[in-house]
Amino acid sequence: MNAENDLYQELVLEHKRTPRNFGHLPHPTHQAQGTNPQCGDQVAVELQVKDGRVQDIRFSGQGCAICMASSSMMTEAVKGRDLASAQQLQQHFRAVLTGTQEPDDAALGKLVSLAGVRRYPSRIKCALLGWHALMHAIADQADKAEGAIPADAAPAEQQP
Repeated sequence: MNAENDLYQELVLEHKRTPRNFGHLPHPTHQAQGTNPQCGDQVAVELQVKDGRVQDIRFSGQGCAICMASSSMMTEAVKGRDLASAQQLQQHFRAVLTGTQEPDDAALGKLVSLAGVRRYPSRIKCALLGWHALMHAIADQADKAEGAIPADAAPAEQQP
């Protein structure tokens, strides 16, 4: 293992030991949860969005080191970004992990330390769980803003 891989591995372990932005927001404007039933990882993401920009973000839950480190690093990476930029970052991160984009071409910053996960297909879902919750939080709020009625909020059919 070379020094660069050692550095990346240490960064991931540091985020697992001391996750950034862990906890809850008092009044989130966006929120969603994600679960990986295969391994039991559970992550909830809460955002405070103002004028289309992530003002604050928190995550909570439990999971493996990859899941927790990725969620922690995600919060640092998207805090302060506009929503479109956060979505674009998620797409690049996902593309690197699924092997459709090379890490050096993705402009991921510190997130590149998780690129090695792509060599372990069973762990890719772990690294993407927090990101999926983030995208659901953004999408669900966008649906509400456009007046869409969530399927689970539709009125029940009345019996004759």
